[in-house]
Amino acid sequence: MSSLMDSHGINRLSPTERMQLVEEILDSLASEQESWLLTEAKRRELDRRLAVLDANPAGVSPWEQVEARVMKFLY
Repeated sequence: MSSLMDSHGINRLSPTERMQLVEEILDSLASEQESWLLTEAKRRELDRRLAVLDANPAGVSPWEQVEARVMKFLY
């Protein structure tokens, strides 16, 4: 169980209460949808990156290789 659940006492709620909490959290996110929607500029950038990936699917690295390079750089 995560420390956030422990520190907020969520782990002490019943399954029904936790489900109700999840629903309330999702509802609160839906009501703030405008704040997390992609801007047109971000959507264009994502489309551009997807096009690059589609054009050269072999040009990507698996996560394990990326992580290894980052760890080597950091340590």
